[in-house]
Amino acid sequence: MRILVVEDDVNLNRQLTDTLKEAGYVVDQAFDGEEGHYLGDGEPYDAVILDIGLPEMDGVTVLEKWRSAGKAMPVLILTARDRWSDKVAGIDAGADDYVTKPFHVEEVLARIRALIRRAAGHATSEIVCGPVRLDTKGSKATVDGVALKLTSHEFRLLSYLMHHMGQVVSRTELVEHMYDQDFDRDSNTIEVFVGRLRKKIGNDLIETVRGLGYRMQPPGMASKEAKS
Repeated sequence: MRILVVEDDVNLNRQLTDTLKEAGYVVDQAFDGEEGHYLGDGEPYDAVILDIGLPEMDGVTVLEKWRSAGKAMPVLILTARDRWSDKVAGIDAGADDYVTKPFHVEEVLARIRALIRRAAGHATSEIVCGPVRLDTKGSKATVDGVALKLTSHEFRLLSYLMHHMGQVVSRTELVEHMYDQDFDRDSNTIEVFVGRLRKKIGNDLIETVRGLGYRMQPPGMASKEAKS
């Protein structure tokens, strides 16, 4: 899952970014409204953390521009404790949730998890696909109750496929959501990670849909167009 953090406070931006990375997310950073708007407008993010009081372009304006352009990614806004009007303006502009400063980064992490789950249609912190259980809160996965040993890339791949269970996901989409903007992206590596993941969770959970990409769904639901 790929997150954009738009916060002009360098220390807070770094703290949020480090916490998100430790939880397994790919994170891009912006330190003013113009940079944040540019990244959010051109890159596909699973969620955005957006400060309201930004230089160059304020957070509400950034959010209004995104929504006007049809950008539907979940947005969590950061507001000052005594500025209730910021919360109202942010929600009216299209924010999905807010956190008031000062805050604990664990709260932000929990709210981001919830926003991503709801955006994908999942109501709880645990996502199940056949024998595989993904614990989004603990950033871990099991197969038949046995903990999986996954690399960071394997976990990101599994997490994205399970959040979008039943949907065909292209290699390009996976690359865009698994790597940050500065990473040397190569869609061919996805095939390698899928192969590794299949060996760990079973070959029948991830379908290769010819010419389109991959789809993860419980055993027995494979379509005729898929190949193992």
